[in-house]
Amino acid sequence: MAWIETVAFNEATGKLRKLYDRVSGPNGNVDNIMMAHSLRPHSMEGHMALYKNVLHHSGNALPKWVLEMIGVWVSSLNGCEYCVEHHYQGLRRLMQDDTRAEAIRAAIEAQDMTTLPVRASERAAMNYARKLTEQPAEMDEADLRPLRDAGLSDGEILEINQVVAYFAYANRTVLGLGCSTKGDVLGLSPGNGNDPQDWGHQ
Repeated sequence: MAWIETVAFNEATGKLRKLYDRVSGPNGNVDNIMMAHSLRPHSMEGHMALYKNVLHHSGNALPKWVLEMIGVWVSSLNGCEYCVEHHYQGLRRLMQDDTRAEAIRAAIEAQDMTTLPVRASERAAMNYARKLTEQPAEMDEADLRPLRDAGLSDGEILEINQVVAYFAYANRTVLGLGCSTKGDVLGLSPGNGNDPQDWGHQ
């Protein structure tokens, strides 16, 4: 589960229980990444608000599967298998095209963006995500040019940037606290993008 103490769903009370009820999936399942916050419910609340707004908000213009693909890529670059497994399953469910999803995963595992079965704008997003993940201090305004040249708006560039930044946080939460996927239901997400307060995992 994690290297630190966590509070089980059936032992939670007060604010923690209310948050568990909000983020839970089928049969009261709470992802281990969220359970890792259980000694400090306020940090779970902050984490979930960021996650929901960055990846699952109706105000985003880019398709959810694209945002999930970027998240899988960043998690792979950071060596976070927990997030790779969770978000790859989410990506596959959203795409509803297993063959293409598997080709995306193969390209990510090979770290070869030239073989990604995606559009030029999505490939540009993945290249931007790699540099921001591996060489953040080397970023320059010129790194936005390929994104704009591929037709992405500044708002869409912001969405890509925030996904990369969120996964830097999530990956380090998982890796620094030893979260495992044991007991998790992979690929669930807060699907109601029209309600930022709906955190239920479906």
